[in-house]
Amino acid sequence: MVPQWRKSSYSGGSGGECVEMAMMQQCILIRDSKDPDGPVICLELAAARGLVRRVRQASQR
Repeated sequence: MVPQWRKSSYSGGSGGECVEMAMMQQCILIRDSKDPDGPVICLELAAARGLVRRVRQASQR
């Protein structure tokens, strides 16, 4: 299965510092959009949900 990478809707069209994510069957892949051939983080679905929850909580402070 080939990952279908997508950027956050919060990312502007001018590039910048963005991450891309791709859904796989058992995990979420995350990479730096400026370095598509660079390293990729693979998070199990439960870990990805926890990460999103903590980021949302931190952004509300």
